[in-house]
Amino acid sequence: MKLNHEQHQEAQQQGANSLAAALRRLPDSHSVLALLDDLCTPAELEAIVDRWRVALLLDEGHHYREIHDLTGVSVTTIGRVARFVQQGTGGYRQAMDCLPDKPSGNR
Repeated sequence: MKLNHEQHQEAQQQGANSLAAALRRLPDSHSVLALLDDLCTPAELEAIVDRWRVALLLDEGHHYREIHDLTGVSVTTIGRVARFVQQGTGGYRQAMDCLPDKPSGNR
C-alpha cells in the first residue's frame, strides 16, 4: 500500500530522527565516516563535504571567489551555503561551534 503525503512525511521525520540518534551515539569520527560511506554515494558524500568546507571558509571570513578558487565549488552553491549558515535552522553554527580547534573569534 502506498503512503499518502502525510504518512510519508511522518515516516521521513521518524527516519531522520532515528538517523540523528544513531549518528549521535557513534563512538568516534571514524565510525561516523564509515556510516556516511555506507549511506551516501561518492557524489553525495563529496557534495556534503564540499558544503561543509564552504561553511568553514565562510565562517573564517573568506570571500565567495576565494572559496571557489580554493574548493572548486560553484559560486551559486557557495551562496546557497552562506544563506543556510546565516538564515537556516542553526545546524551549521551548532556543528561549527562544536569543533575543538575552532578559533574563539568566529563563534
